[in-house]
Amino acid sequence: MLKNAAKIVLVVSLAASCFAFATIGRAIGAKTDAAASKEWVVYQGGKGPGAGKHIVLVSGDEEYRSEECLPQLGKILAKRHGFKCTVLFSTTNGLIDPNNTKNIPGLEALKTADLMMIATRFRDLPDDQMKHVADYIDAGKPVIGMRAGLVAFWLKSSKTYERFCWKGKVWKGGFGRHILGQTWMGHHGRHGKQSTRGVLVPEAKDHPIVQGCTDIWGPTDVYVSPRKMPESSTVLFKGQVIDGMKPTDKPAEGKKNNPMMSMAWTKTYKGKNGQTGRVFFTTMGDAQDVANEGLRRMLVNASYWCVGLEKKIPAKSNVDIVGEYKPSRFGFNKFKKGVKPSDHEMK
Repeated sequence: MLKNAAKIVLVVSLAASCFAFATIGRAIGAKTDAAASKEWVVYQGGKGPGAGKHIVLVSGDEEYRSEECLPQLGKILAKRHGFKCTVLFSTTNGLIDPNNTKNIPGLEALKTADLMMIATRFRDLPDDQMKHVADYIDAGKPVIGMRAGLVAFWLKSSKTYERFCWKGKVWKGGFGRHILGQTWMGHHGRHGKQSTRGVLVPEAKDHPIVQGCTDIWGPTDVYVSPRKMPESSTVLFKGQVIDGMKPTDKPAEGKKNNPMMSMAWTKTYKGKNGQTGRVFFTTMGDAQDVANEGLRRMLVNASYWCVGLEKKIPAKSNVDIVGEYKPSRFGFNKFKKGVKPSDHEMK
């Protein structure tokens, strides 16, 4: 009898221990998941035309402060239009570090994305992170590119995804030219001295993306663009070189604006199995540019268009700033130190 009782006690003890270890394991796992999620930020979509759609916004550039503007765009798209938005960052030890070209945690979010918005520059990501980008593009899914996104990747550490590299030989011009329609060709305006005004192309006046997009201006300069754009592209706005850094300054005289360079366009590309992906790209898009209402509206409208919701684009999309937005000036090594992704959570 005593032996049986001892056996029962032992079995109960072991069961209790297993339960305790399992509980601890789950707790550790939950903490690990929570810790990982702190390296990016998610804005849950609410009511609106974008409900049920997921946008992944990928920041990571040393100069144009995408780590500031993409969270604001994500908040606007989520709160004003209903899209679920996941914003990713280049990080080091849990802090936002746009100078770290080798790490963007959370790219697996692209598995469920309906749209990728990317504004990275010269990222040299490891294969396990690049795989998510490659899988997304191979599936022929929609892309919005901004500013330095035309040189999104410079993959020096591995040749596995060389086709994305802006200096690669598989896709001439890399991700920028093959997917977005342009690679780096140079500054057309004087960087830091001349700004950009968006001028609507008359033939594009009825395109759904341009609805309500007036008075587009930003302090970034006009980029050189190809004289002959890809066959699938439609140029929506030209970039007028402004001789100064204020919206009230006058256009530059002479050849700088004759002809004007392309500033925003749509195009398509083909996925691995022939799927057609919609693309929107703008050579504007630094953090201060996004302070401009017209530019924000263009990017919001482009998000609708990319995911096939162009018929639901309002005559004048609500692009009011969510919370506080005080963008930093562009420049190298000028990012705000000590900022965590969670600092961008919606308040």
